[in-house]
Amino acid sequence: MSLTVLIPARLASTRLPNKPLADIAGLPMIVRVAQRVSSGLGAGTRVVVAGDSPGIVQACQQHGVEVVLTRVDHPSGSDRLAEACDLLKLPDEALVVNVQGDEPLIDPALVSAVAELLRQRPEASMSTAAHPIHEVADFVNPNVVKVVLDARDLALYFSRAPIAWWRDGFAQGVKTLPDPAPLRHIGIYGYRAGFLRQFPKLAQAPIEVTEALEQLRAMWHGHRIAVHVTQQAPGAGVDTPEDLARVRRLFAA
Repeated sequence: MSLTVLIPARLASTRLPNKPLADIAGLPMIVRVAQRVSSGLGAGTRVVVAGDSPGIVQACQQHGVEVVLTRVDHPSGSDRLAEACDLLKLPDEALVVNVQGDEPLIDPALVSAVAELLRQRPEASMSTAAHPIHEVADFVNPNVVKVVLDARDLALYFSRAPIAWWRDGFAQGVKTLPDPAPLRHIGIYGYRAGFLRQFPKLAQAPIEVTEALEQLRAMWHGHRIAVHVTQQAPGAGVDTPEDLARVRRLFAA
């Protein structure tokens, strides 16, 4: 099965306008992400940016990055990826990994692991990744998404709440973490192209709306998500001007 890495990119960002085109050591951020992914994957892997503006398309083409122009009005990244699958005429059995366009520090080995996991787990419609949480502040932070797995490393549930929650946690005042360590979800996804085309057509799930987590839609409709557990936390993405300044310093060094 062929592997295509799709990197969605849109100009609209409330905290960091024109984020995909932000300069990082002389290159637009979206180009940095594509080059980083390409540097660690096999020659047969296709890396494609799915942009929503001519500016993104032009920036990618200037630096030899494959790109497709998608509609501006997509309600979610999944809709954009589904359109990209059609534009690229990917067969339903093709493997697709979604890498966010604001992660210039992404580890290509993680991309490979998520793709390989889906290749090995035909019972799963999706794959993703997680790593152990070591700080109480992360465990109770609703912006840090947690995941609980079954014995086969298939996701049982994703939540912004601290899960799995141990019985005496409240009594201890959340000063320690449960054992074994809870898992933080990493926002990278593998799909089969056929499922990716189907996913935006599925009805929204009540738990998806409550948690504001799109992956819960797949689980609510009975699809399984395989999870690769890594001990290494990924490099932080770029969401704010402060994040961008930090990444620029890292590349400058």
